[in-house]
Amino acid sequence: MAIAQHRLVIVRHAKSAWPEGVPDLRRPLGERGLRDAPAIGRWLRERIGQVDMVLCSPALRTRQTWELAAAELDDPPAPRFDDRVYAAGAGELLGVIRELPEDTGTAVVVGHNPALQDFVELLTGKALEMKTSAIAVVAWPRGWVDAAARVAVLEEHATPRG
Repeated sequence: MAIAQHRLVIVRHAKSAWPEGVPDLRRPLGERGLRDAPAIGRWLRERIGQVDMVLCSPALRTRQTWELAAAELDDPPAPRFDDRVYAAGAGELLGVIRELPEDTGTAVVVGHNPALQDFVELLTGKALEMKTSAIAVVAWPRGWVDAAARVAVLEEHATPRG
């Protein structure tokens, strides 16, 4: 198999809180999420290295997850918040990924379940459980525009905890 040219790191947000009366989009991380999100960053630093682009849902819990994870990285890119990542299904996420610039080698998407779990299965054909703070790393040897069902290889799956 050819060496992967594009790698996508799929990150589910850390554990959120459920404060009464707070709309879903504004739910913050809970205590466990605040502990686990930096562990995501340490895992990325040790296992992934350089991240070229970050696509993040605009939800507060995903923003906080990336902020705490990015603080553990040497030179993290500023996230690009995309409303489509918040409510997207697997097919919509595929469309978002196909729009990435071709010079992006490693991209991170920070989002929500069940979409992320379905997205990993769409790309790789493998059903994984994407618990809070879970990471799936997938890769394929062609361009972002070529992202499609069952073209990617699952390189790693982990759930870092703080």
